[in-house]
Amino acid sequence: MKTIKIAVIPGDGIGQEVVPPAMDVLNTVAEVHGGLKFGFTEFPWNCEYYVKNGIMMPDDGLKALSNFDAVFLGAVGNPELVPDHISLWGLLIKIRREFQQVINIRPAKYFKGLQSPLLNPNDFDLIVVRENSEGEYSEIGGRIHQGEDEITIQNAVFTRKGVERAMRYAFELAMKRKGHVTSATKSNGIFHSMPYWDSVFNEIKDDYPNIATASYHIDALTAFFVSRPQIFDVIVASNLFGDILTDVGGAIMGSIGIAPAANINLNGKFPSMFEPVHGSAPDICGKGIANPVGQIWTAKLMLDHFGEIEMGNTLLDVIEGVIRDGISTPDIGGKCKTVEVSEEICRRLKTI
Repeated sequence: MKTIKIAVIPGDGIGQEVVPPAMDVLNTVAEVHGGLKFGFTEFPWNCEYYVKNGIMMPDDGLKALSNFDAVFLGAVGNPELVPDHISLWGLLIKIRREFQQVINIRPAKYFKGLQSPLLNPNDFDLIVVRENSEGEYSEIGGRIHQGEDEITIQNAVFTRKGVERAMRYAFELAMKRKGHVTSATKSNGIFHSMPYWDSVFNEIKDDYPNIATASYHIDALTAFFVSRPQIFDVIVASNLFGDILTDVGGAIMGSIGIAPAANINLNGKFPSMFEPVHGSAPDICGKGIANPVGQIWTAKLMLDHFGEIEMGNTLLDVIEGVIRDGISTPDIGGKCKTVEVSEEICRRLKTI
């Protein structure tokens, strides 16, 4: 029997409410599969842990996580306890960077029965490949002087290696999908990094003559996500642009609460990490109405990562069927509780 060892970090807020149901779904998948087993180990690292210990994770936290096949994360953040830049850089981004999770992928698609805010969603089905290790989210910069003379400098870093591997990942992915890659740029306004991004994209696309391509400035591209999302297949973007686009992707689906994400390590030295796009949502925490679909769809991406493509696709079909039948949480127009949605997904999986 194939056993997959998963490090589970429920984190903050609704992360603690949606991770357990998603684990139940994964266990049901393993039961249906027959030759698959998940071994879960939970870690209590979050903002409350920081308040008690002064750090988001222990000094040997990464060493502990490195013994697992994947990390399954809920949400990070509680600004009332810990500033976001401390909580994120102390846990989420720390894991991404030190585990060399250089690619972030985030799909968005129209589900029948989902109340998309778009008048005509046109059955869009797209995926954003986001460079996940550098770009606008570099740590290079600083502050100098005080008062009216204060200066803050933030440096964006674009390496050939980082840009090219994100683009090649996008092209390889497009070969398995609809055969189209769109580049997100802003070379008409950002003088150095974006023209460089464009030049690398133009080189890489020559290696994939069977893949159609397009390039849009990020402002126009964001507008097209709203006005005609159906034209997109795979979009490759820098760290910041990819982050923004995928929030828009969640919005046009009907709720960011259903959007999944995967942080991929390509060299096999460290585990990859899987997390929903949504945050800790303190406004609904404790009410039992958090949408578990983002976490469960994230589990589907994890199944894909481990080569369980058929089972992952079956899970996504079940998710879509549950939503189509109106079994959903209030954020997408339903009246169900978190556990009611996950229990129905499990029930339908068992009938397969």
